[in-house]
Amino acid sequence: MPTITVFDPPMCCSTGVCGPEVDPKLVEFASDLDWLKSKGVEIQRVNLSQEPGRFMNHPVVREILQRSGGDELPAILVGDELLASGRYPSRDELAARAGVETLSTP
Repeated sequence: MPTITVFDPPMCCSTGVCGPEVDPKLVEFASDLDWLKSKGVEIQRVNLSQEPGRFMNHPVVREILQRSGGDELPAILVGDELLASGRYPSRDELAARAGVETLSTP
């Protein structure tokens, strides 16, 4: 199974699921990543405010940053291929690219 790497915009913590006003999309995405981990998918999360060097060392992510100044984050990669930028993909999108069956998979 490929590794899913999430290059997050600057956030207060590694998942963004903290503080007084939590974005429900981040809660759902964190839940989806936990579900994928339970299925054996390796997940890596990289936060721009904590690890800026990793953003600049990855050619796809570096290009996104140079083009948009960070407005197209998050960038989600499956292996070295870009799955999504500027949004958090759904569980079904993530599972399909990682080769994991969901209840909605035919």
